[in-house]
Amino acid sequence: MDTDHLCIGGGPAGMFAALTAADSGQRCVILEQNKGLGKKLRITGKGRCNLTNACDREALMANIPGNAKFLYSAFSRCMPQDVMDYFECLGVPLKIERGNRVFPVSDRAEDVVQALQRAIRKAGVAVVHAKAQALLLENGRCAGVRTVDGREFRAGNTLLATGGISYPRTGSTGDGYRLAQSAGHTILPPKPSLVPLVIQETWCQKAMGLSLQNVTLRLYHGKTCVFEELGEMLFTHFGVSGSLVLRASAVMRQDESRAYRLEIDLKPGLTPEQLDRRVQRDLSENTNRDLGNILRALLPAKLILPLLRICEIPPETKANSLTREQRLCLCRTVKALPLHIRDFRPIEEAIITRGGVSVREVDAKTMASKLCPDLYFAGEILDVDGFTGGFNLQIAFATARSAGEGMKSSLSCDKF
Repeated sequence: MDTDHLCIGGGPAGMFAALTAADSGQRCVILEQNKGLGKKLRITGKGRCNLTNACDREALMANIPGNAKFLYSAFSRCMPQDVMDYFECLGVPLKIERGNRVFPVSDRAEDVVQALQRAIRKAGVAVVHAKAQALLLENGRCAGVRTVDGREFRAGNTLLATGGISYPRTGSTGDGYRLAQSAGHTILPPKPSLVPLVIQETWCQKAMGLSLQNVTLRLYHGKTCVFEELGEMLFTHFGVSGSLVLRASAVMRQDESRAYRLEIDLKPGLTPEQLDRRVQRDLSENTNRDLGNILRALLPAKLILPLLRICEIPPETKANSLTREQRLCLCRTVKALPLHIRDFRPIEEAIITRGGVSVREVDAKTMASKLCPDLYFAGEILDVDGFTGGFNLQIAFATARSAGEGMKSSLSCDKF
């Protein structure tokens, strides 16, 4: 089969690039190994699909810890408002929630996938369900792909939008890295990003299921605070998860995980002085009660015993016998509950993959390979990653737009 453009991967980047490349009437084929398109897209945002983040360029760049400068040109072509306008035109009403996160009004990722599928059918983009085995490399250029079942798909341009290796059950198995490497590209070792953290403290297991809201999480590397944010987090059987933890993990180096530690401010709305006055008031109103019971008005029940153990205060200590030093230690720990990191959870549990195709070998304006003519990249296969909040889908759409436009402009009649 001959076509103008071949997009390997039917996720958000592959679909968006195909639609961009095909909007001038050029022929385009999507090659997808799954039975349907957008399998991973269907589970993003817990099935609600956080499409993008309604922020300005400065905030957008600040939320990309991995190679943000490389994305400057792509974001210039496709900002969050452009993504929002596009999906509104496809018939997907959107809403903006806390943190400028953008979701479909229906809270259904399936609506986003179906809208893209309708657009693909309308644009005449062919969809072939097959697994890519090898790139067709001829005379120093990429001429298409050979599939596992032996078919050859020849194209003027070939896009790799196969994702990373997180959530492999959705089809993100890392095959794109192998294909890119065969064309001479450097692959930065894939590592988990936006991933839960394994904690050394065993008491976390007893707090399993506890969800904390409106707390401040700080991440320290040595004595330096490298992340601080207000939000939500969750205790699990292995440690901690939730949006705050996932975002914090994005600034960590996995090979130095034990060099990091967390501190949770359980009462960020109170200054240390205000908290101390609050504790003194509670103590004065309950002079003969056990401290473990008094603290139930201040803290989640599952955190009281761990916090008291850290302060070396017996839970049966009466309010009227608590020393000033013990009270101040208690307040300090409420404002900075320590957790020591043991490791990341496996990459299969990560939301996205850090690493991938080196951006030094990719044209930032067109997403074209600098090493192999007529080969392009988009989405998570590239060594770029963002925080949670819609930023990674924004990366996918922006790089796909650049790749699609680059493929259109490069097409010439002498490629076949």
